Amino acid sequence: MKECRHLAIIMDGNGRWAKAQGKPRTAGHLVGADNVRTIAIAADELGIEYLTLYAFSTENWKRSSDEVGYIMKLPAVFFKKYMQEFLDRGFRMNILGELDRLPASTHKVLDEAMEESRNNTGLNLNICMNYGSQREITLAANAYAKDVLEGKAPLGIDEAGFEKYLMTKDFPPVDLLVRTSGELRISNYLLWQIAYAELEFVPESWPEFTPDVLKRCLAEFSERDRRFGGVKNV
Repeated sequence: MKECRHLAIIMDGNGRWAKAQGKPRTAGHLVGADNVRTIAIAADELGIEYLTLYAFSTENWKRSSDEVGYIMKLPAVFFKKYMQEFLDRGFRMNILGELDRLPASTHKVLDEAMEESRNNTGLNLNICMNYGSQREITLAANAYAKDVLEGKAPLGIDEAGFEKYLMTKDFPPVDLLVRTSGELRISNYLLWQIAYAELEFVPESWPEFTPDVLKRCLAEFSERDRRFGGVKNV
């Protein structure tokens, strides 16, 4: 099977899945959080090195205060249930986004998860919280401009030089981006990092995204001809 080192997933459809079950949207977010653990373990067992998940975008603040408040409390519930298992499996937690804009209690939980796992060398489980790709690129450009003004960076860096200012500077480019729930959009996610990624859009909502669906996506990925702007050999 063609190697997929870095898998990114837009975890969509929690609320709609819950509504279809006659449950509140928050119930979908709880089931979706539990599925992070299931898919992270499956991804690790399938040889994926980096799993980057879109948990909360910069645009998600527009949702109801009750829903946002519930989502902000989920990290504490999630890590209380699964952090020890993640540590035992060697997972390293990386939280990407503007964490300073999160509630202090949420920020603290996320910082603790990163600190506890920072020496681990297994799966990099990257969770994007208060993340937006356009915002990430804007912040990177501002940081680069500041370094130029302060004489810390030359004017006229290349793509590799600019990548060092991104939140994903320690990770390889995304190989495969999957979006669940049938939506055909990127939604401001990892726009720089998916420049040459393969894209898959699946009908299953995130709570329905099982390890078997993941295997199906990877099988489809393995059949793709990745030319990176080149010409197919015939």
